[in-house]
Amino acid sequence: MRKFLIGVLFFGTLGLKAQYGTLDAILKRLEERKGINQNLEQVNIDNKKFVFIKDEADHTERDFIIIKGNNATYVEVFDDKATGESSSNVFTGDIIRKKNIISLRADMLENKKVPLPVTKTLLLTQQDNILYLIDVNTKDRWIDEQSYSKKAKK
Repeated sequence: MRKFLIGVLFFGTLGLKAQYGTLDAILKRLEERKGINQNLEQVNIDNKKFVFIKDEADHTERDFIIIKGNNATYVEVFDDKATGESSSNVFTGDIIRKKNIISLRADMLENKKVPLPVTKTLLLTQQDNILYLIDVNTKDRWIDEQSYSKKAKK
């Protein structure tokens, strides 16, 4: 009887281990698909331009993040649908990159220091060989302009 209980306990433990391993593999794949568990430290983002387009009822907003080394330029372009006029704000600042997290701090508006800098915390992800930056606060997705241009040409 004792051998039987030890055998049941042994095979039960193996079954739980197999279920945990399968569950862990599924979670890992989902995290990679969402961009959470990707290793993109070797991906070079120097001289990259990321684009975000937001279409509102009265205007269209196009935002750009241009990264050159540790410096960054953040551009906001607003297109008024009623008048057809465009206005823009050009911020400059710096970035800090730790693994897949990029912190942007733009404290200069057209070469004048602003009291409250524009800050963004972005997660670098890659899906189907296209680089994205996902704003961790708003979940906005910034697409690499080169990837977007290649996609549009096809």
